[in-house]
Amino acid sequence: MTAPLRIALVDDEALIRSGFAAVIGAEPDLDVVAEGADGIDAVAIARSGKADVMLMDVRMPKVDGIEATARITAELAAPPKILVVTTFDNDDYVWQALRAGADGFLLKRTRLEDLLAAVRLVARTDALLFPEAVRRLAANIPDRKVPKGFGDLSDREREVLVLAARGLSNAEIAAELFLGRETVKTHLSSVYTKLGVRDRTQAVIAAYEGGLV
Repeated sequence: MTAPLRIALVDDEALIRSGFAAVIGAEPDLDVVAEGADGIDAVAIARSGKADVMLMDVRMPKVDGIEATARITAELAAPPKILVVTTFDNDDYVWQALRAGADGFLLKRTRLEDLLAAVRLVARTDALLFPEAVRRLAANIPDRKVPKGFGDLSDREREVLVLAARGLSNAEIAAELFLGRETVKTHLSSVYTKLGVRDRTQAVIAAYEGGLV
């Protein structure tokens, strides 16, 4: 039997945390293992290795969710998956959090079934979470700057990156381009290296900022 996913909740509002905990804790494959009230707590929880997925509020006292995400992803070789939680899906804070290394975001008004699906998706698949929402955020970028290393991508690497930005998983990209899944992973690893990013989400952010998508 597969062990439950370990979930951490970080929000300065206790009511939000308790609501999420009640919903998530009722699922047999999900287990709330830690809670925190600010970014300092988030970093400590991540360092402990307790959590597989962290739901983190963006706007918090002391250290906000953006700074906490940046610290966690810079410090840890294998950080938990981070879903930032926000009130507005066009919030500039969300884009900053994604750039800092968050794996996706959730709205506080998200339906319960969508919240649970997002937690499972970000933990267990390689597909981009909510690609349409990320695209809307990207449309509001005030100053697009071509990321360093963008010109070094091969034509095939650009194709793979575009499909990843559209939300396709590695298996779906492989089918679309008639490639093996390992070949897709190799292309993506090369993309990460050339762009100087750590993962799929940051590569997609770079693709939007560079105007590739």
